[in-house]
Amino acid sequence: MPSLGVRSLLLPASLSLLVAASPAPGPRPDANPVAPREPLITASPVQYHPSRTLKYRRDILSSVEGYANSVLSDLGSGIPSYVASGIPNYFQGFPTGKDVQSSLGLSDSDLAALPTQVLSLDPYANYTAQGWNVLFHGMVYKQPNTSAQTLDDLANKLFIYGTNVSSLPPDQQAQTRNVTSEIFVVQQGNVAVSPIHIEPAQSQGGSGQPGGGGATTATGGTQDITLPGNTTVEGDFTVFMPINSNGLTPGNATSQIQRLNTYVGGATLGNATAYLVPDQGLTVISDIDDILRITKIYEPKEGLLNSFARPYTAWENMPSIYANWSQSLPNTHFHYLTTTPEQVTRNYMQFIYSTYPCGSFDDRPLNFSDISATLSIRKFLLNRIFETFPQRKFVLVADTSNSDVMRDYPAMATDFPGQVQCIFLRNTTATDPGDRFPYDTSGFKNLNQNSYMFFLNPDDLTNLDIANGHCYNQSIPQNLTFGYQGLPFGAGSTAAVNGSANGSSASAAMHGASAQVGLTFAAFVGAVFWSLF
Repeated sequence: MPSLGVRSLLLPASLSLLVAASPAPGPRPDANPVAPREPLITASPVQYHPSRTLKYRRDILSSVEGYANSVLSDLGSGIPSYVASGIPNYFQGFPTGKDVQSSLGLSDSDLAALPTQVLSLDPYANYTAQGWNVLFHGMVYKQPNTSAQTLDDLANKLFIYGTNVSSLPPDQQAQTRNVTSEIFVVQQGNVAVSPIHIEPAQSQGGSGQPGGGGATTATGGTQDITLPGNTTVEGDFTVFMPINSNGLTPGNATSQIQRLNTYVGGATLGNATAYLVPDQGLTVISDIDDILRITKIYEPKEGLLNSFARPYTAWENMPSIYANWSQSLPNTHFHYLTTTPEQVTRNYMQFIYSTYPCGSFDDRPLNFSDISATLSIRKFLLNRIFETFPQRKFVLVADTSNSDVMRDYPAMATDFPGQVQCIFLRNTTATDPGDRFPYDTSGFKNLNQNSYMFFLNPDDLTNLDIANGHCYNQSIPQNLTFGYQGLPFGAGSTAAVNGSANGSSASAAMHGASAQVGLTFAAFVGAVFWSLF
């Protein structure tokens, strides 16, 4: 890999900081109750309007620039460029389509001989005057027959930092090859999606066990449908499609989620479960990395190994928290939203559905591959589901290491008044010394403390009356100062954001001036960007 210089990282790192620095407006104190909107069945446009709101003192910048060089030097030149992009997400810049075909030496005839496969994401459906509308989305692709040696070479070059595949245990070698092979697929652009067969699903819950998510077996819905249009140039398909009721209960006449199995014809894969979600009720929208599973996206070496090689591992006892929610909050709809690109989504879904209550799924389509869209895709996906279910209440769950979460979650409370029931954010900087990314709490300034909570351990989420909107465990001190936390050289707040119900304040004191000894290189390089103005 080419060596990384500071200036090569300025733009992407600063873009991440730009978006994170935009505070969300507070709710209008005199706002009247808002009449329910009609459910939408069309997607919202992606918008990206960064604004520069954070200024650094010139005397800080010279020190920051020098320290950034030293941090980059310590990391070494072998770190992949997407890790150092300033975006804490290791799934960036993957090859697609013709690039994969070329890199693997596949001829057109070789490619044509491969079977067609479909990644079908588990969709949600809403109910309108036209009946049930299902959000079918996924990717059509072909999987090359790539040798183990080639996969090892690709993984060593692109995805494994500080080690190589041969030095990993056998199970981790297999996992690395599996993930690498999922990345090196050839998307099938501008092709029709085969007809989809729909029929009632018979089971629900994590690993097929009853009781997860509160869904009921549908009493109808069997049919075959054909999606309009072809896939995008990247092989994606995303369309709200009306289906025939065929005995299904209307969404305005039930509180129960009905489930339908869907099968894309003519493909070796392509099965998914559609969740027909009633007009009213509670939906939990959950991020996955570092809240449901241990990823450590803020530590390059650990994050890469946890993403590519190691078995996915649940974070502490979070599965029991979700299991309790699925049982104590009847008819709750679970929706999992990750900004991971589609190529590696199947591993995420397999982990979720064997560990947590089953539910619908969103990821980052390949046609949102540029930096600006990457930074706004979470808001796009949030807007879409909020607009699709204007009468439902939402519980938002994530962690503080994602700048888009810190911006977008509180913004949803003001953009969609009355729909955000709770916001729960794991404070990773207070529980994991490896997370030294700064984060901005500005968006929470005008929100009711009873509607959100920064927490450290899953047990902090117990004994909450979520159904009635009581989302703050008063035994957990928040100590919030609204603004940037963990900026270098005392530029941000020095106050710890919160303690924990179990009395462990962990390493929250690393914020403020102490952060200069180890603040992540992306934050420093982002700060250096301002010296150019």
